[in-house]
Amino acid sequence: MLHALLWLLAVLMAAALSALLLLWLRGERGRLRASTREFLRQSGFGVDALHGYVYLRWIRLYIKTLLRLPDPRTSRTSARAAGWLAGHYHGKVLTHEHAREIVLLQREIPLQDLEQIVPFPVARNIVLNGPPDVVAYECVCRHVRATHCQPTQVCMAIGKPFTDFILEHHPQDSRRLTQAEALELLEAEHRRGHVHSAWFKDAMLGRFYAICNCCKCCCGGIEKMRQGVRMMAGSGYVAEIDAALCASCDECVEACPFGAISKDGGGIARDWDLCMGCGVCEVTCAAGAISLARDERKGTPLDVRALPGATPPLTAAARRGRHHTRH
Repeated sequence: MLHALLWLLAVLMAAALSALLLLWLRGERGRLRASTREFLRQSGFGVDALHGYVYLRWIRLYIKTLLRLPDPRTSRTSARAAGWLAGHYHGKVLTHEHAREIVLLQREIPLQDLEQIVPFPVARNIVLNGPPDVVAYECVCRHVRATHCQPTQVCMAIGKPFTDFILEHHPQDSRRLTQAEALELLEAEHRRGHVHSAWFKDAMLGRFYAICNCCKCCCGGIEKMRQGVRMMAGSGYVAEIDAALCASCDECVEACPFGAISKDGGGIARDWDLCMGCGVCEVTCAAGAISLARDERKGTPLDVRALPGATPPLTAAARRGRHHTRH
């Protein structure tokens, strides 16, 4: 019996070593790259480190596999699996202003547990050094769809070691952005009616690592939300509609990524439960009838200016001055 157990252990160890060798040969081209060493050093060389390496190195295959998982509404097993996934891999909706402030950050934010901001059991930390390193890379959610939105290089890795890893392993699909370029990307996606969201994952050192600019037709996170999986937390704001200004054009009904706005007789209505405070309806409304309002029942916004060590809030005059300086 002991001999059989030792033999089984030897087989399992051989299989594990073979798998690691294959990862090294396929993922590192026979040499351990500097960004890999740094990512593994910070990850601790454990299971999460291996998970994180696979995610970053073969992210397109990883996301494509997740998108092929069964609809969680079809069975309890699928629902439990989707719930577990959301607890370990999730997003926080950002207003346009709060997404910009991450890019504009000028001081260090030490490791913090954002329990009140990111209401998930794990993967809710943030570590930033301002100004943060930003790398644009191809949106996997868009690429795996048969037809998808353009442009596709709209995802933004934020901070090292993630930015260095993506640049070194995916040089054809990524580029480092200046602060001005990052702001331009955010502005362009905002005008297209896409949702800014901050993403957290257990295998990404358990912390914030990317800003995605999500379209409702391609984004896997928004798709899971429509299937009833709370994979994204709201921005802390809700849309408010001024009926007196509303032109009943219904543009916001079509634009809302979360299905929170619908026709209501001669006007429109907002579903409070479904509204994530993304601001897409606000930028879509030509009549200026929609605005975002802070709602404490919707949670705490991810505003880096309010975090210890972050840049203190600017006055309105200073903000206007910085805007004019950029242009």
